[in-house]
Amino acid sequence: MTGLRNIAIIAHVDHGKTSLIDQLLRQSGSFRDGQQVADRIMDSGALERERGITILAKCASVMWKGVRINLVDTPGHADFGGEVERILTMVDGVLVLVDATEGPMPQTKFVTAKALALGLRPIVVINKLDRPDQRAEEVEVEIFDLFAALGASDEQLDFTMLYASAREGWSANSPDGPRETMAPLFNTIVAHVPPPTASADASFAMLATILENDAYLGRVLIGRVERGTARNNAPVVAVGRDGEPLETARLTKLLAFRGVERVPVAEVAAGDIVAVAGLRHASVADTVCDPEHPEPIPARPVDPPTLSMYFSINDSPLAGNDGDKLTSRMLGARLYREAEGNVAISVGQTEDENVFEVRGRGELQLGVLVETMRREGYELSLSRPRVLLRTDDRTGGRIEPIEEVVIDVDDEFVGVVIGAMGERHGEMIDMGPSGGGKTRLVFHAPSRGLIGWHGKFLNETRGTGVMSRIFHAYGPVKGPVAGRRAGVLVANGAGRAVPYALAALEERGELFIDRGADVYEGMIVGEHSRDVDLAVNVLRTKKLTNIRAAGNDDAIRLTPPRRLSLEDAIGYIEDDELVEVTPAHVRLRKRVLDATARKRESRRHASGAAPA
Repeated sequence: MTGLRNIAIIAHVDHGKTSLIDQLLRQSGSFRDGQQVADRIMDSGALERERGITILAKCASVMWKGVRINLVDTPGHADFGGEVERILTMVDGVLVLVDATEGPMPQTKFVTAKALALGLRPIVVINKLDRPDQRAEEVEVEIFDLFAALGASDEQLDFTMLYASAREGWSANSPDGPRETMAPLFNTIVAHVPPPTASADASFAMLATILENDAYLGRVLIGRVERGTARNNAPVVAVGRDGEPLETARLTKLLAFRGVERVPVAEVAAGDIVAVAGLRHASVADTVCDPEHPEPIPARPVDPPTLSMYFSINDSPLAGNDGDKLTSRMLGARLYREAEGNVAISVGQTEDENVFEVRGRGELQLGVLVETMRREGYELSLSRPRVLLRTDDRTGGRIEPIEEVVIDVDDEFVGVVIGAMGERHGEMIDMGPSGGGKTRLVFHAPSRGLIGWHGKFLNETRGTGVMSRIFHAYGPVKGPVAGRRAGVLVANGAGRAVPYALAALEERGELFIDRGADVYEGMIVGEHSRDVDLAVNVLRTKKLTNIRAAGNDDAIRLTPPRRLSLEDAIGYIEDDELVEVTPAHVRLRKRVLDATARKRESRRHASGAAPA
């Protein structure tokens, strides 16, 4: 085990950790000479490449001077913190990567706190020293202050510091050191990360940390062998956290990490990270072990969800036009399968068998789940997200999730941002220059007030603002937060939108659809310029007359419609509205499509009666 190291790389979004792993793989000889390798190797998923973020934790392995180093690339966004928390339990060290310009950001704080609580000694790498606006010396002080504020021990405060440019492929022990290769970082990992302390002579046991589904192997569990040796085709028993046996099976396949690939092996020693196949029911946080010693390995609890949404079948008139997975049985099976491997998500059945409550960490996490499902052929309807309130054990009052919001914005928009956060009950904690004519603002604000605000924030700052959010704590429920001020334009019939009708509606508000779009009664086609909903006819055509002018609808010029992304749509709707999601479309609609029934429902709610 002295020739093995397990280390997780943690950082805020876009601080360069995936690029750093690319360089470590290249410079360790993991690829053949002349082999064509894509950039950002570890971000292999389509959504990860499109969004430029790491969503799922992934493992890789490199050799350096006879020592095998298992590297774990972890998500950098707070919504995927459940992945990070699990990964930290199977490594012996962490590499904290910090941008030399931005400094430690909320996700850096969140994950570092978890690592310090586990007693892990961090290696700090200040990245992007090739940038002209880098401020490495100030960032170094900020990191030390952060560690001290998080309660780091004296040993943890005596961390090793390196400087690097992952893009240029070098690291150094000082800002002015030689800028050649990643050798200084490799040497530091080998010297400062302790080898695993697992017992090779004890009976086999492994804590499942990641669950994947493989097209050929079926369910694959990934984790570190805590003790003993894992052998191919060996009999095992899976036990839950309470020690109750879940199933007996054989390890039909053992896969070790070599480079970025998983390679079949005959056995894996204690301390190494391995993928095993052959178990049909064991899941994340369960223990796979020797049948003669069925002892569970303690699993650390994961922070609970703070947000929930209702997922239901798509019952609009256009259901089934795009997808092939439409039933509640298919929807429920897919959601429960997601919750099984993603401990940060929970799924519950509601009184309506067609509706499921899905709880998660934030809008992005739930949005990624929906985007993944629509690409798999699912059609579904989504409600507006709502925060999960709790009861304070001490006072008995209601408390809600509060987030720490860090905003970097051009100086000219500081007043706009402060005003907008004030409307959302945000409390400013800090304010100071961040360089380049920008100001950094730090707020504590209720999650409830931030739902759907990101798009407006970008508009208010002309696309120049950068916002990061992280769960801070639960606090007393703030006052009411104003919802969407504008009403919506609701179609009163079914068909295809006519340019003549759309042109006449442009003075009523901003449209969400273009000419020829399929519409149905109750579908939201635009935003009203006033604060009330308006039923509109998007099917109306020009009346024929004896003196009708030459020309046709193709000559009508329409203002380009406002296109809402999936996350924008989820944050835009109100409680009486839904987002219809299919593989090809994202539509907004009223929960009750029929106008007469909608008015009756509105009067019932106004009188305080229960819905029918």
